[in-house]
Amino acid sequence: MDRRVIQIPLDEGLLCLRGLSPKRLRFEVEYGLERGTTANSFLFSGGPAPDGRVLPPVLVHPPGASFAEPYLEQLTLLIPADAPLKVVVGHVNPNRVALLRQLAERWPDLMLVASNAGAKLLADLWNQQKPQKPGEAGPSPSATDTSSAAIAPLPPIDVVKQEASRPLGHGHVLRLIPVPTPRWPGGLMAFEESTGLLMSGKFFAAHLCAEAWAEANRSSTEEDRRYFYDCLMAPMARQVEAVVDRLEDLDIRTIAPGHGPAIAQSWRSLLADYRRWGESTERSSQSVALLFASAYGNTAAIADALAQGISRTGVRVESINCEFTPPEQLLAAIRSCDALLIGSPTLGGHAPTPIVSALGTVLAEGNRSKPVGVFGSFGWSGEALDLLESKLRDGGFSFAFAPIKVKFRPDATTIKTIEETGTALGRQLKAAQRRQERRSAAGGLSESGTGPAIQALGRVVGSLCVLTTEKGAGDSHLSGAMVASWVSQASFTPPGFTVAVAKDRAVEALLHVGDHFALNVLAAGRESGPMKQFLKPFPPGADRFAGLALERSPAGQPILPEALAWLEARVQQRMECGDHWLLYAQVEQGGLLDAEGVTAVHQRRSGANY
Repeated sequence: MDRRVIQIPLDEGLLCLRGLSPKRLRFEVEYGLERGTTANSFLFSGGPAPDGRVLPPVLVHPPGASFAEPYLEQLTLLIPADAPLKVVVGHVNPNRVALLRQLAERWPDLMLVASNAGAKLLADLWNQQKPQKPGEAGPSPSATDTSSAAIAPLPPIDVVKQEASRPLGHGHVLRLIPVPTPRWPGGLMAFEESTGLLMSGKFFAAHLCAEAWAEANRSSTEEDRRYFYDCLMAPMARQVEAVVDRLEDLDIRTIAPGHGPAIAQSWRSLLADYRRWGESTERSSQSVALLFASAYGNTAAIADALAQGISRTGVRVESINCEFTPPEQLLAAIRSCDALLIGSPTLGGHAPTPIVSALGTVLAEGNRSKPVGVFGSFGWSGEALDLLESKLRDGGFSFAFAPIKVKFRPDATTIKTIEETGTALGRQLKAAQRRQERRSAAGGLSESGTGPAIQALGRVVGSLCVLTTEKGAGDSHLSGAMVASWVSQASFTPPGFTVAVAKDRAVEALLHVGDHFALNVLAAGRESGPMKQFLKPFPPGADRFAGLALERSPAGQPILPEALAWLEARVQQRMECGDHWLLYAQVEQGGLLDAEGVTAVHQRRSGANY
């Protein structure tokens, strides 16, 4: 089976039930490294309380319906169907609700535990049916079908309005900590006091398939956790930092996130990393306000991809969930941002009320000189997106890009195109800022590009190359390319080299540890053709190789026939260097295409640009 569930004993009366998926589970941006995933939940056995009561078993953070079959099979072996059961719901979305419904059917004496916002989301989603693509298994009701046929009633909910403790069997005590964020307004962490186990949900997570309970060391999962942070946490860095500050008061011994291995030895280092990553985001003087609501998670997935692309350029993203954001916070974001994006699903032919309200605020308070964008997903119609577009156009706003309208959920190719759309917007904002700085500088020139040290740095010469890469197939097929001149051999044994890739390059997302690529070394006198092809601007989602006659390396990477030589390599390490990532890659194959040619090099006058 592709997906299975294992039991990991942690303490007397405490099990981790870990779902394992070696393959990419979903198309959302946070799964982009394609290293599978895990879904961690925790089962506390029932038992007598100090006051003589018999406490029921408590299940913390059950997974989504993707793991339903193997998960319910394991849980049925551990808890009789007629036994009472309490379930702590740390994250509420339609996928989680689908599994909770199945729990309610199998365990009629079920009680849910959720934060105030989580309880509202449970009530809103419990009887809704998610629209499906034609051909998918199951019925395909409309987006507004709320028929409760064959759905168990919503169980009673123990609402946690502020931090509170609940006694468990075997002397365990569970502290429940609401951690609302724009992306997860119903967030609820659980901390078991005697073991020091923090069940952190989405915080500190990483999507990789691992059977071992805890990571071997910080470096073994650092890239995965940073990638998850960049995809989902960076757009709400301020709220995330506030949550991290709250955790300092807990006597933590182990952090067990909802996805990925636990952090047992270096959790303080991970908290410090979260702060450091957030600080780099908050330093940006430019921001994009990302307003959205998402009924089934698809519009939120588009928002995540846009945020990922924008963040690559160094522009800060402020994520605003219109259903749970106070009006004053929404107004402050609209007034202070450099661009504004608003996303909505279509429900019953309309936009949700919170989006309509936010649109009214934008029309009343928004700056018409700043670009806007519209995005969203729909099942059978897209009237909400048409409404947003027409109202903003009639209101005198200019659009940064054509409205993004995705039917049902976005696939991997669509997600990549949306990321590139976000990057294009970020670059547009940065370019406008540079123009303003040049106008403000004395003589119209910035001294940063003309100093002697910067001029000297420009004399560092690199060979001219074209980096090419492809991965995946079908709906998951992705490709990219870029001209590279910051290239240097780095090791003899094994043979390896480094290449610097700007963070805002579209191809950067395809160059993580384990990914293959080809380095095409260009020949002096014949470099103009490839340079012209790959230096020209590409619209988001464009095929960089369209119309080209390519050869293939043994691992299937694109090779330019006009190159001097080629190297096929695998990324081994990544190091963050300011506005670039420095990649170290080991050479696996290579060849000379012209044994008599000379390598093309790039002479620069300044180290302030390429």
